[in-house]
Amino acid sequence: MKICILGLDGGTSQLMFSDERLANIRRLMELGAYGQLQGVLPPGAVPGWTCLAASQDPGSLGLYGLRNRPHFSYSPPVTATPPAIHGAALWDQVAAANRKSIVFAVAPNFPPRPVHGISLGCFLTADSAADFSFPPDLQNDIRKLVGNYATDIQHPVDPQKDELRDQIFEMSRKQWEVVRWLLREQEWDYFHFVDIGLDRVQRIFWEDFDPQHPRYQPGSAYRSVIPDYYLWLDQQIGSVLELLDSETVLLLGSTNGMQRLDGGFAINQWLLEQGLLALSRPPAVGITDFDQLSVDWTRTKAWSGDGPCAPIYFNVEGREPNGTIPAPEYERFRNQIKASLESLRDGNGLRIQVFRPDEIYRQTRNYAPDLLVQLGEGRWSSVGSVGHPALDVPDMLAGCHPCGPGVFVLSSPNCPLAGEYEGAHVLDLAPTLLDLAGYEIPSSMQGRSLVAGMEKKGGSSGSESDQIIMDRLAGLGYV
Repeated sequence: MKICILGLDGGTSQLMFSDERLANIRRLMELGAYGQLQGVLPPGAVPGWTCLAASQDPGSLGLYGLRNRPHFSYSPPVTATPPAIHGAALWDQVAAANRKSIVFAVAPNFPPRPVHGISLGCFLTADSAADFSFPPDLQNDIRKLVGNYATDIQHPVDPQKDELRDQIFEMSRKQWEVVRWLLREQEWDYFHFVDIGLDRVQRIFWEDFDPQHPRYQPGSAYRSVIPDYYLWLDQQIGSVLELLDSETVLLLGSTNGMQRLDGGFAINQWLLEQGLLALSRPPAVGITDFDQLSVDWTRTKAWSGDGPCAPIYFNVEGREPNGTIPAPEYERFRNQIKASLESLRDGNGLRIQVFRPDEIYRQTRNYAPDLLVQLGEGRWSSVGSVGHPALDVPDMLAGCHPCGPGVFVLSSPNCPLAGEYEGAHVLDLAPTLLDLAGYEIPSSMQGRSLVAGMEKKGGSSGSESDQIIMDRLAGLGYV
């Protein structure tokens, strides 16, 4: 059987499962299984989609977020590139059976990873002139099909919401046109596409949509942009259903949801106030980004990055060039910082959770942070700059950021699951898809097949195949 994954980056259950206008998604929910999906830490497109495809946690992949340490030094983290996965991802398992894959915008994917088939770059593609396809000649066909092609939206100096909204919808229109062209014209047994437009539209317009957001203004002209985009996606999903045969395992999903941002916590500011981050000269007046600070590494013990789940790095003797924490004191120091952060409180009820990577991952490959910090159950963001109060940085807020459970809708003619399913994890999806499609599940995968030990439904043919196709098309209004 074929496998088709349509990723809806940042898709949330409260929007995806409750809007009765989403006829195609609701029809797939009726035909198969659906539910919330526990994600990985840290959340986000990187490392979420690679964790899904490989069924391994971020530590085992050595992929701790959008940016990662290149080595134990003071160099800034670097943007993730296609990692060396230890063990087979879904497309590798398909290739082992001499079958072809199309991997489209599955982050991180720049430069586009070579696969047995076709690979197209994700939002991390350097610029519009960069090669974004494997094989390289394919990008010429794509440009002939849709004209100027974008892997992400452009952010002007003074962005206007009208312009950003139009960019997102235009980018998505072209990408879904490419999706349909690939499904029709190219050979594939595994197809995986991720729509990044949903993430972008939610980040920009959440404050116009969510009455609980601190910057919400009733009557905003943009209050319907997010629901309209979900409706647009539902229509694109419907157009894809027309192209799939009845012997296809179909998964709609997101590796995490989205939540509004209530505030920001400047961890480097806090470390500076605690005497754990030392500067050789005071920062300029006003807010200063971390990479603009003059850090005195001979006196610094810890520093932090930013993002939905903040990494904290320690300056350890024998590991970093100017380490200040004696190696025998490492565990005591780590426990002390963890306890200090978790004891912090503010007037808004901020709760800080601090995780040790070696306790939440099976392995910690490459250069793991020493601690990971999650703020306010995901409704606060870490801020890397200094020059403002550590515990209240409202002017630095975006509308929302990745956090909370993702979603999945699974439809397959042989799937024994039906209705709402509780307890699924993002690492469970790859083994489940391989199980349903008749592939072996590699031992490197850490998740479990949700249908393991269950009797699969019999293959469909003749009138049964016709009925499956009719059921899938019913939500389109064609039958």
